[in-house]
Amino acid sequence: MTEYSLAFAPLIPWWALALLAALAAPAAGAALAARAKGAWWRAGALAGVLLALANPLAVVEQRKALPDVALIVVDESASMRIGERTARAERAAQTLRERLGREKDLEVRTIRAGAGGQGAEGTRLFDSLERALADVPRARLAGVALVTDGQVHDAPKGTAEEIARLGLPGPLHALIAGNRGEIDRRLVIDEAPAFAIVAKPQTLTLRVEEGEAPRAGAPRELARVEIKRDGQPFRTVQLPVGVPTKLEFQIDKPGTTVFEIEVAAGARELTLDNNRQVVVVNGVRDRMRVLLVTGEPHAGERTWRNLLKSDPAVDLVHFTILRPPEAQDFTPVNELSLIAFPIRELFEVKLSEFDLVIFDRYRRRDVLAQVYLDNIVRYVRGGGALLIAVGPNFSSPNSLFNSPLGQIMPGIPTGQTFEQAYLPGLSPVGRRHPVTSDLPGAEGGAPEWGRWFRHIDTEPRRGQVLMTGAADRPLLLLDRVGEGRVAQMMSDNIWLWARGYDGGGPHAELLRRVAHWLMKEPELEENDLKARVRGSRVEIERRAVEPVATPVRVEGPEGTVAEIRLGEGRGGRQTATFAPDRPGLYRLTDGERTTLAAVGAVNPTETADVRATDRALRPAAAATGGEIVWLQDGVPEIRRVRPGRDMGGAIPGQRGWIGFRTNGDYVVAGVAQTPLMPGLLTFLACLAALLMAWRREGR
Repeated sequence: MTEYSLAFAPLIPWWALALLAALAAPAAGAALAARAKGAWWRAGALAGVLLALANPLAVVEQRKALPDVALIVVDESASMRIGERTARAERAAQTLRERLGREKDLEVRTIRAGAGGQGAEGTRLFDSLERALADVPRARLAGVALVTDGQVHDAPKGTAEEIARLGLPGPLHALIAGNRGEIDRRLVIDEAPAFAIVAKPQTLTLRVEEGEAPRAGAPRELARVEIKRDGQPFRTVQLPVGVPTKLEFQIDKPGTTVFEIEVAAGARELTLDNNRQVVVVNGVRDRMRVLLVTGEPHAGERTWRNLLKSDPAVDLVHFTILRPPEAQDFTPVNELSLIAFPIRELFEVKLSEFDLVIFDRYRRRDVLAQVYLDNIVRYVRGGGALLIAVGPNFSSPNSLFNSPLGQIMPGIPTGQTFEQAYLPGLSPVGRRHPVTSDLPGAEGGAPEWGRWFRHIDTEPRRGQVLMTGAADRPLLLLDRVGEGRVAQMMSDNIWLWARGYDGGGPHAELLRRVAHWLMKEPELEENDLKARVRGSRVEIERRAVEPVATPVRVEGPEGTVAEIRLGEGRGGRQTATFAPDRPGLYRLTDGERTTLAAVGAVNPTETADVRATDRALRPAAAATGGEIVWLQDGVPEIRRVRPGRDMGGAIPGQRGWIGFRTNGDYVVAGVAQTPLMPGLLTFLACLAALLMAWRREGR
């Protein structure tokens, strides 16, 4: 292809040439106005000199045409597998390639995108489009055709900045593979807390959507919604379709609680994947309220108080009996107490507000009536926590065991007290129990702890013995009673560890673990199955006080099942890991215990709404002059269009047409320049003009 043009290569700067023209023009104009002889010849000579200085050139370019580039982006996301969408998209992409391929000056490129859109980001076709455009000169871009169902989650929202970010000089067409007016029931979580305080009311806002919003005044259909908590049935409700509904719930334990929420299938469904949502809530305790009842002042009392007061998350109420009611020391009544202790308020009215009740060397007196002790028994059976640290009086007739509390104690006093030095040790169960298995100093065979000197003997009737004392008799017992828990410490010498006697011991860690086990901290459950997500793998840990050989059954989000055998570790732990093949909720069970693991985005954006739509792509198509075409009407006609003209036309029910720009871009293969006023010829012409002027003037 040859192109001709005119160019100038001035022999002097343009400003000097303009100055000469400005000086010569008035003189020439005046001579012409006065009709002086030879004026026209002088003006011609002057113009010839100026033109020669401008040095005009005839430019001949040899151009090589460059083909335009058309991009076809095919959506391969999960929502495209619904119905006939994939088949329609493949047929449309093939037809586009064939029709555009017939154009001799057009290069066609196909990009497949969206296959990995299973996470929270959804389908991101425009990210793939930007990468494909990186090596395409904008002057050669004929247009872009997106073959998709319209569920594109990174599409520009229509603002000038986002549209400009595309940098598309050509049209962006969208070929929608689904059908107009599709209906699909789906469950939407409008609001859900990520963290919740244990035993405090929380709100979850749900919404069931199905197609477009119903007409005003139309009756609302009810949909059945089932809610599971940690894999167990929790609640079933009927929700009106299209109306946000708030549900109240409480977290009953610290740690992770998984809610599975599922709405029953509607009359018309595209997929059931979005009928189910997962909400993961992390439970945290606000403040731990502890009631400590000390029967009499002793050396270990301050150990309890210092330990509990040092924790800023603990609200402590400490009740110490300094003077028993039967004391006969003739002290005046007006000197005994300024304020009556609120026994009824603590042990009846507000007892249920305490997370833990501790009796430290308490013995039966007339301070706490039997009705209050009955309240404590009901408090424990209903889910409360009780820790009893006994002293020498535990074997006496006024022992706390001979009160209503005796029926919930795991150990029965034998009446014998060991007053001798001994080293607290771990029982076989204690070496596997999370409360005592990893205590500092207990790693070897014999614990590296200080000695104690008093041990009240007891006979275990239920529960578990974690620590042993003198003569290997039970020292620390734990038991479950109804919904609550009870711990029994058969010595009052733990304060020796706090004082560092004989090397001391892990008193603070031991008491902290016992208290947290009593309050049902998940990390201290002795028979439990846990699954933790660590990067791209899931770690399984099973704790059991007795060895278990049963494999763990893992059920994936798509119903796939696998069995994993766990390896034996320290402290009653059995562990294993596996790599999940896709995000979602995994259910793990060993037949007795069940746990859940939420891997990645358990509620993928990709499946939140799978109805075919043109809403997301319409702003980008309108801004670039593109067209929206529904493939249910057929594959549109293809046209090549010059810049500045309409790039498409679509009529509902007809296949319409889409256009791709004819840019005509090229590269220059060679350039030839020919001077139009050669120096010698120009000089002779100007000289001839001056001679004619002189001749004319000489007449």
